[in-house]
Amino acid sequence: MARRTTHRSRSGKKLYAVRDASGRFKDIQTYERAHGQDLKRKSSTEGKGKTTARRKKKAAPRRKKAARKS
Repeated sequence: MARRTTHRSRSGKKLYAVRDASGRFKDIQTYERAHGQDLKRKSSTEGKGKTTARRKKKAAPRRKKAARKS
């Protein structure tokens, strides 16, 4: 993977930029998009099944007890 440098857009969003050998911009992406792809790639190659094994089933919601009449 090419080395990425960070920049800021005019609106203030974080950007990743990749340069080619001559120093010109080859690719510019927003941080959210690049980060999402990094996570997808990492999760598919590393630890298949590890994340699903750790997940717990949600407990069914409990019903409220009825008040006793005295």
